[in-house]
Amino acid sequence: MNTAIISKEELLSHWQGHRTLTRKTIEKFPEQELFSFSVGGMRTFADLVKELLSIAGPGLEGIVNNSTNGYNHNLPLNTKEELLAKWDAETPKINELYGQISDERFHEKFNLFGEYEFPIIHNILYFIDNEIHHRAQGYVYLRALNIEPPFFWDR
Repeated sequence: MNTAIISKEELLSHWQGHRTLTRKTIEKFPEQELFSFSVGGMRTFADLVKELLSIAGPGLEGIVNNSTNGYNHNLPLNTKEELLAKWDAETPKINELYGQISDERFHEKFNLFGEYEFPIIHNILYFIDNEIHHRAQGYVYLRALNIEPPFFWDR
């Protein structure tokens, strides 16, 4: 007997909780440092957020439309306001696209962006893991700037 530990809806809620926390992290950054500050040669937090924006929504769109088009991290977002507006616009898009993936497809292999062939569930978990990883980099930046990051559990 196969008993699910987490439902499809619970996974989406978990993911959107992380997205809420990442949004709070973006908000904590002063405008200039969001686009200029880095530690140890890592990319700025704005560049990391642009990566997240270029992967999750477009990745789900590729899965739904069975398209293996590549991604583009060079989004023309040059202000904190533009980043947050794009982040907010992606939230309902993610909900809509995610809802179009049938339960049966979650274990189907898919070649995400024509580069990463894994079961769809692994691609979705990658979207979440990648966001957590980059948000943690943002936390390091905020601490280096003497700014208290949001509580990691406040999703």
